[in-house]
Amino acid sequence: MRKFVFATNNRHKLEEIIQLSDNKFEVQTLNEIGCFEDIPETGETLEENALMKARYIYRKFGKDCFADDTGLEIEALNNAPGVYSARYAGVEKNPEANMNKVLNELSGVKNRKACFRTVIALIIDGKEYLFEGKVDGEIIREKRGMSGFGYDPIFKAADCDLTFAEMELEIKNQISHRARAAQKLITFIKKLNP
Repeated sequence: MRKFVFATNNRHKLEEIIQLSDNKFEVQTLNEIGCFEDIPETGETLEENALMKARYIYRKFGKDCFADDTGLEIEALNNAPGVYSARYAGVEKNPEANMNKVLNELSGVKNRKACFRTVIALIIDGKEYLFEGKVDGEIIREKRGMSGFGYDPIFKAADCDLTFAEMELEIKNQISHRARAAQKLITFIKKLNP
């Protein structure tokens, strides 16, 4: 079975990808390959950040790998927080503070349209590929739900009554931005290893 390093320390992302991979390939963590440093994320776009992380692992460890970057893009905030989603309220990357900042900035704003976008960069045998997933929706007015992570308690996908934080992982994995990007990645990998 082919092995890929997933360049993340986010346990939730790992769980989502492993579930979606359907045992078609093995996912290794950064810890498993002995990578304990913070990988730079200084790009101006999701694509740049995802590639930066994947290239770092490929160059340093010589392993096939993939990395993602995700952004919440809110129409009324000129698509902010976007690439700065994880650190929107500060370098501490505090999800509660990030959500509170978004809710404060949207206070009294009627247009709540938003989308989540994920870009996954794959490096395999030295070649680079990008896969994008997007889900449209809106920012609700108060947090709901205990599952998920990040902005999940305040994001409701279009044509859906539940926030991402109110959904079972299996349901979220059918419609989420990361699931859509990951599905493209997994389909691509399966074609390489039928």
